[in-house]
Amino acid sequence: MIEREPRAAPPGALRRAAPALLGYLAVRALGLLALMGWSGARGTSAYTLLTARWDALWYSRVAGNGYGYEVRLPNGDVHSDLAFFPLLPWLERGLAAVTPLSYADAGLVVALLSSLVAAWGIFAVADHVYGRRAGGCAVLVWALLPVGIVQSMAYSESLFTALAAWSLYAVLTGRWVSAGLLALLAGLTRPVGLALVAAIWAAALTSFLHEPSSSQGAPSPARAPSSPSGTSFGVPRSAAISPSARPSSHALSRAPHSGASRTRRALGMLFAPLGAAGYVLWVGFHTGLGPLGYLDVQAGWRNGFDGGWAFARFIAGKLTSFPAVFAGLALIVGVVLLLWLYVTCVRQRQPLALLVYAGVVTALALCASSYFGSKPRLLLPAFPLLFPLALALARLRTRPAALVVGAVAVASAAYGAFWLNGSGPP
Repeated sequence: MIEREPRAAPPGALRRAAPALLGYLAVRALGLLALMGWSGARGTSAYTLLTARWDALWYSRVAGNGYGYEVRLPNGDVHSDLAFFPLLPWLERGLAAVTPLSYADAGLVVALLSSLVAAWGIFAVADHVYGRRAGGCAVLVWALLPVGIVQSMAYSESLFTALAAWSLYAVLTGRWVSAGLLALLAGLTRPVGLALVAAIWAAALTSFLHEPSSSQGAPSPARAPSSPSGTSFGVPRSAAISPSARPSSHALSRAPHSGASRTRRALGMLFAPLGAAGYVLWVGFHTGLGPLGYLDVQAGWRNGFDGGWAFARFIAGKLTSFPAVFAGLALIVGVVLLLWLYVTCVRQRQPLALLVYAGVVTALALCASSYFGSKPRLLLPAFPLLFPLALALARLRTRPAALVVGAVAVASAAYGAFWLNGSGPP
């Protein structure tokens, strides 16, 4: 008989996360106001930018007409809507069926709600590992990203991040079946669902290896300690951010898993890849291209995985002319920063599931041969990379922290409005 999983969340979980979620809403509201102001000055429509350009058009078309639409370009490339995974269009169609909303309206509603659920999930993960103050700061850092405006677009990034964050939280707290089912849904949202599958499998296999014998019993789940001292955020500070107060990587990776039944862990591992695998196999059958037909569909968009060679050549090309050299140098700095953040995550002993997930998301984003302007938004789901920045922000006193958040929020809002009225996310 399969054991019942632990409850999804402790009593008062939403109340505990409320200050972080209010901060998130404030930052994103500022971004939307800046977008409306900038768009109004340029004579463009902020609503159109959020719901009816780039990928948002493809999603709403799938929601309304199903799959089968493609565009053949003069150079021979074929852009097929089969490149877009189905969960967001399904939700758009379902919401439009029960409300007066159009598919575009429904996509925006799903994105906005998903972004809030994603923020809550990011808080839950960071709170579990580092404490409540760090959790709140992690949510703010995610909201403050220069490309954070994508979180409010009818794109699938927010939906995927919401599913990924809660799936990882389920892994950290030993809810394996829930983790697997959420990963299944994430796999129906974006190809990067592979990162979540890898994280669940790595954590589950590690927990199998470290599982004590039945005669020894299983230790009770452990949680990152917190400090009784409060701050104006209403959250613990000293223990949540002190390296000496954090549990070891062994404790974080082992304790939440070792008490779970082997059956539930196996089920979680089984469920996790079914979403992505099911859609990829369906595309192969639908197109007659075989099990890996989805790769041919992506090739029509010039998307592939070349280990970063195309991206490296793109950066090198920028370094050969002026003023493009500044863009090339900025890209190099950005890549170095990402690598430094990941190394810092390892040094801070993040749980294995978070390290594997963030590592695979980053590798897929940087090493893909797709349109290079899309790489920043492809990194949005890699929220564990932001935890070192969140810890640094959490160490600041309230007033300096508020000044930093305020200044970065204004800069991020201005950049998002400028970006979306310019090249924008493809």
